[in-house]
Amino acid sequence: MNARDAYPHFQTITTRWKDNDIYGHVNNVEYYSYFDTVINTWLIREAGLDIHGGDSIGVCAESHCRFLDSLTFPDCVDAGLRVSRIGNSSVRYEIGLFRAGSDRPAAEGWFVHVFVDRAERRPLAIAPPMRAALQQLLRADGEQR
Repeated sequence: MNARDAYPHFQTITTRWKDNDIYGHVNNVEYYSYFDTVINTWLIREAGLDIHGGDSIGVCAESHCRFLDSLTFPDCVDAGLRVSRIGNSSVRYEIGLFRAGSDRPAAEGWFVHVFVDRAERRPLAIAPPMRAALQQLLRADGEQR
């Protein structure tokens, strides 16, 4: 389990009424939506990903979530983001979801993007500006997974 300080970037995501399920907590599928939100917001704002007209797009090749505690509406979620590996055309992110004010994650996971040509859906090398931006999020311990 990783503490809050293991992640160099955070985005606050407000849970929504619809996120809760009949059991009174945020449904598991919403955690993956939070992963998508923190990753893609960062890529658009910090790495220059053009989701509407760029030559490359990121497609999910793998994802995983380990649930450690329940989130509920109206929690605010602090989504922590770091990069554990950058390949030629792929990147593996690690995400921690924290209830606002908590140092212990409610969930931890990873998500692998493969960048592909928008039209052909064939892998493309990560462009140098995006690679430089992703390197800012590399794990502080330098370990690549």
